[in-house]
Amino acid sequence: MKRWISGMIAVACLLTMSGCGNSSEPTENKEVTLVLDYVPNTNHTGIYVAQDLGYFEDEGLTVNIIEPGDNNTSAALVAAGKGEFGVSYQEDVTYALTAEEPMPIKAIATVIQHNTSGFVTLKDSGITSPKDFEGKVYAGWQSLSEEAVIKAVMKEANADFSKLTMVGADGSGLSQLNNGVDILWEFKGWAITKAEMEGMEFNYIPLNTLDERLDYYTPVIITNIDMIENDPETVQKFMNAVKKGYEYAIEHPDESAEILQKYIPEYDIDFLKKSQAYLSAEYAKDADSWGVMKDSVWDGYTEFMYENGLINQKITASDQYTNEFIQ
Repeated sequence: MKRWISGMIAVACLLTMSGCGNSSEPTENKEVTLVLDYVPNTNHTGIYVAQDLGYFEDEGLTVNIIEPGDNNTSAALVAAGKGEFGVSYQEDVTYALTAEEPMPIKAIATVIQHNTSGFVTLKDSGITSPKDFEGKVYAGWQSLSEEAVIKAVMKEANADFSKLTMVGADGSGLSQLNNGVDILWEFKGWAITKAEMEGMEFNYIPLNTLDERLDYYTPVIITNIDMIENDPETVQKFMNAVKKGYEYAIEHPDESAEILQKYIPEYDIDFLKKSQAYLSAEYAKDADSWGVMKDSVWDGYTEFMYENGLINQKITASDQYTNEFIQ
């Protein structure tokens, strides 16, 4: 009788596949790749928080974080299917979508609400506005958009762009200002913060104070159009984790900096904490929620790019971004 009862229990276990031992195989995480725009820094903290605290794992994802390499951009790699997600810039998305052969990408979140970059000069240089750029030396990455921005802000200040000497940056950062260069374009939360901690003093001219259209999103998170159309569930899970990571970084800047240092141990923790404190206050500044974007920002910089000959056609904001995964 006992054997018969045991046998019936065994059959019941097989039929229900629950409540009787280890009856189901563990579900494997879906593996995806995120391509950074550059080397890891405090722009990316929320991503590394999501990785370190298991937020991706909670969503059933395994995320490989890679750098783009010297000859590629994250936009190109994501468009080509070499990564499901990427960290890029508003202008790169606009370039990609207005190219002769448009790239199938779309922005799905902004990392920071406002442009945190600007022109920087030495404190005792006397250079405090684009009007003062005449007769000076500017060092940069020599892109068309960089030249267009400088030309536009100098024109607005009634300054003669032809009187500015533009040279290539040598990779030494803000120390170039002590070596024959008068003006650089840098991000407040990273290079400028680091140099200030080393004792340098600067005049900082925020880009977004010179033309409201220059208050564009940089950086942004992008994905391939194919992912949005055919695998929106994975996009949603990825963004759930990333948003949670940035929200943690907003609330816990010091702890987030300590997490980030695990992945970039070559950076001093005091510097990372100071950089993080600045950016944690900027991630969702003036926004109802981290990551949300506005038509006015996309339309504004698209108009600027078109007006200055950087693109040969306009494109609507809705074709460039969506908020559907971060609401």
